[in-house]
Amino acid sequence: MVSAGDFRNGITIEYEGNIYQIIEFQHVKPGKGAAFVRTKLKNIVSGGVVEKTFRPTEKCEEARIDRNDMQYLYSDGDLFYFMDVNTYDQIALSAEQIGDALKFVKENEMVKICSHKGNVFSVEPPLFVELEITDTEPGFKGDTATGASKPAIVETGAQVMVPLFVSQGEKIKIDTRTGEYLSRV
Repeated sequence: MVSAGDFRNGITIEYEGNIYQIIEFQHVKPGKGAAFVRTKLKNIVSGGVVEKTFRPTEKCEEARIDRNDMQYLYSDGDLFYFMDVNTYDQIALSAEQIGDALKFVKENEMVKICSHKGNVFSVEPPLFVELEITDTEPGFKGDTATGASKPAIVETGAQVMVPLFVSQGEKIKIDTRTGEYLSRV
């Protein structure tokens, strides 16, 4: 149990049957009346953000989030299969559970599976990936004055904006959090 007076950014709590992560908190001591804690909470499962106020003595159950490294094996229709490389246990997750987390992840790459009490709620891809460009328009000489970019399709099927000098068949490094091109490999 953690009391509202001990809230810190990043703590994960169970509140009203949901799992929330504290994004922001502020201890408020008005001139008149009792002190309170104003918080911004992010629902880990749905991603929604809510604002709640707590009395400093209120207690919430601290939620334990498990992050396991697993290998993405393959997809079969609407299911995505992952394997724990230590125990060789396999799990299958639906497209709703995955979302667009695997947009830049190839088969056999490592990802983090986030779960609470055995219920998987998200998949975290690696921060940076190296992918080959399978399709893009050729760049034209002299078009670089404005730092322009063009769309390119990578080997996972995702679209990335790349500089004009990058051509088909090259490997590039991508930030999976923003989907931005970082550099050639």
